[in-house]
Amino acid sequence: MGVAKVRKCDIGGGLKNLTSSSAANLAFLLQHSHPPSSHNNNNHHHHQKQHYCWRFQKKSMSRSFICGLMLFSLGLISLFTGHVASHLEHYSNRFMKGAFYHNLDRSSHAPVDIWKSKSSKLYYGCSSRGPHFPRAVNERSSNGYLLIATSGGLNQQRTGITDAVVVARILNATLVVPELDHHSFWKDDSDFLNIFDVNWFISSLAKDVTIVKRIPDKVMRSMEKPPYTMRVPRKSTPEYYLDQVLPILLRRRALQLTKFDYRLANSLDDELQKLRCRVNFHALRFTKPIEELGKKLVMRMRKMAKRFIAVHLRFEPDMLAFSGCYYGGGDKERNELAAIRKRWVTLPDLSPEGERKRGKCPLTPHEVGLMLRALGFKNDSYLYVASGEIYGGEETLKPLRDLFPNFYTKEMLANEELKPFLPFSSRLAALDYIVCDESDVFVTNNNGNMAKILAGRRRYMGHKRTIRPNAKKLSSIFMTRHEMDWDTFARKVRSCQIGFLGEPEEMRPGRGEFHEYPSSCVCKKELSDHKDDMEQPTGPDALISKEWKEWRRG
Repeated sequence: MGVAKVRKCDIGGGLKNLTSSSAANLAFLLQHSHPPSSHNNNNHHHHQKQHYCWRFQKKSMSRSFICGLMLFSLGLISLFTGHVASHLEHYSNRFMKGAFYHNLDRSSHAPVDIWKSKSSKLYYGCSSRGPHFPRAVNERSSNGYLLIATSGGLNQQRTGITDAVVVARILNATLVVPELDHHSFWKDDSDFLNIFDVNWFISSLAKDVTIVKRIPDKVMRSMEKPPYTMRVPRKSTPEYYLDQVLPILLRRRALQLTKFDYRLANSLDDELQKLRCRVNFHALRFTKPIEELGKKLVMRMRKMAKRFIAVHLRFEPDMLAFSGCYYGGGDKERNELAAIRKRWVTLPDLSPEGERKRGKCPLTPHEVGLMLRALGFKNDSYLYVASGEIYGGEETLKPLRDLFPNFYTKEMLANEELKPFLPFSSRLAALDYIVCDESDVFVTNNNGNMAKILAGRRRYMGHKRTIRPNAKKLSSIFMTRHEMDWDTFARKVRSCQIGFLGEPEEMRPGRGEFHEYPSSCVCKKELSDHKDDMEQPTGPDALISKEWKEWRRG
């Protein structure tokens, strides 16, 4: 066979009519059929990022014979592939810049398992108290009583409760069990003890913060004035609480902080961050009736399928109105959402087109279905859909049902059992929370409070697959999806979702909200530990320390 030499050339014209796979096979075969000798390695490395064609010197075979053989081979390859490449430039770049694409899209060598992260077994939740973290001061020795009034829906209030414990710790205060919001859009009059196991909440955090159910009557009678009420700025630092809040607490002995949601800075020292995790992932346990029905819903899904997807569809009228987005419903939609939007008098006028380009619009149920199918989930996958009242009702949900016929909700899985919960939106949200947390894959159509809280919890509990949309990039793909074939659409979706699939590598200190990225509370196993785990179960419980297993079991 002839000796191969290389010279620089333009491959664009010569390969225009090849299929993508043909071009790849040809390039691969040519690159490996005659590897350069060792003394040419440096020269080969110098040119590795450039396009090359190959020229064969005539030895025992004529040039025309070799060219004819190549054309015949390419014809056979094209016959078997059966399609013409419409994106040669994309494929050419992918081949010639393999190192870049290996980092961006590892599917070329290690296909992404859409059901489970392959590296999740290397990480585990770690939020134990450090040896130098002092124990909580007792009630008598504390600086006073801290009362907290939370704000928003269940998961927004959850962030407030979590941060309230940390603030009480910063102030060396006795925390009174937080008060839930009864006046938000959801109008749920449930109290803390109706949603969460209050006794467990108090006892499990006893070493960190002293918590009481109410201020003792004796103390209340001794106070000259009722508890002072104030609202702190959002994302306030520990220094702000010590400088501005503590003096008032010391003077008045009891202080109430109102509208308490996201009122504590995102970045804190590691010990306080770990306390956040102990509260959010362990101390906030739902009441027994909620836990029992939630587990029944999970078991009923498991009986139908070994694994299932939970989709949190935040597509209620209030959500769409608040977002300022438009979904093609004409004047009827504009008028209905505008009327709801008037409830928030401080909201600015927004451009629906601008909000969509910025990635601020929740995906429609249809878009969620298309995203999942593009990622590789088949239409026989089982879906649990967690949602409130979907704007547009069944007509809006139909495209998602068509894409995934195995479609279930809590209303479909529990009929009579659900009746006691129906008047209480937060308790219904708690049921959805449990099923979404236990699902094999959790998907959201927005980046709201429940999406963030569950994303953080699932990372902590073993990096269970969590898919959130890269809405900014997806918006342009969905807007032009009718201009491309399915393979192109799916490839673009998979590409833009890299970094949004819940892989452990996505989580790094300083990224996003701590509730969503609890980096201080997730540790990587040592190599020796990983070897010991190779023959052990790899489910979420196997990734949590023995101490935290006990926490979960109570």
